[in-house]
Amino acid sequence: MLDYAAFPEQRQDLIRKILQESGRVVCTELATQMKVSEHTIRRDLHELSKEGLCKKVYGGAVLQLPDAGNFLSREPKNHAKKDMIAQKAATFIKPGGCIFIDTGTTNLALAKALPADLKVTIVTNSPAIAAELLRHPLCEVIMTGGQIQRASGGAVGATAARQIQGIIFDQAFIGGCAMDPEMGLTGFDFADCEFKKTVIAQSNQTIVALTTDKIPGVARFVVAKTGDIDLLVVEASMNKEVLDAFATQDVRIVCA
Repeated sequence: MLDYAAFPEQRQDLIRKILQESGRVVCTELATQMKVSEHTIRRDLHELSKEGLCKKVYGGAVLQLPDAGNFLSREPKNHAKKDMIAQKAATFIKPGGCIFIDTGTTNLALAKALPADLKVTIVTNSPAIAAELLRHPLCEVIMTGGQIQRASGGAVGATAARQIQGIIFDQAFIGGCAMDPEMGLTGFDFADCEFKKTVIAQSNQTIVALTTDKIPGVARFVVAKTGDIDLLVVEASMNKEVLDAFATQDVRIVCA
């Protein structure tokens, strides 16, 4: 058996592997597994965090996800998974209400999953989502204005934010780049994340639908604490330990 106390590089390689597979690590568990002190593990995590691999959190670390690219590059990926959780998320839309659908490829799948007979007012900052919603004759569609950001695929500037502040939403379907039970919902673009905060502040219920590749993990900027999310829609294949960790944060979990 490898003496991890004597081989720090191999020890850190194992931590990298566990982070990639599980999304987060706990210092006490790693120390027991490798027969080293928690101080040694914390030092390893500090080194790995400097590489940009993880973000240190209380008692351990969480995987820091890479930027997945712009809207057009993300749209073709994981279609089946996005469609599955989008169809589940669509069942929670309240007919007759005023809802916001955030830009994002999973939320585009949500727009495609709406029932044909759904009568609802939908506000969006995404041209792609607005165009899809025009296929639904009973949907009143309102789109925010301003410059379209290529990275997110939506309008997220001051003009769009001012328009949002004049609307009260029954529900808001918010996108994100990553989510972790402790760190909450996060994203890579500052302006996009600030815009999402504005929407959440105007909404009575916040719903997030994410594929498993984004959970658990962290991006650069915080959108919302986990407890500020009312409903999280995820795949049924989500790791049970992660689901249990979310359950302690007072967020309702629904598996597709």
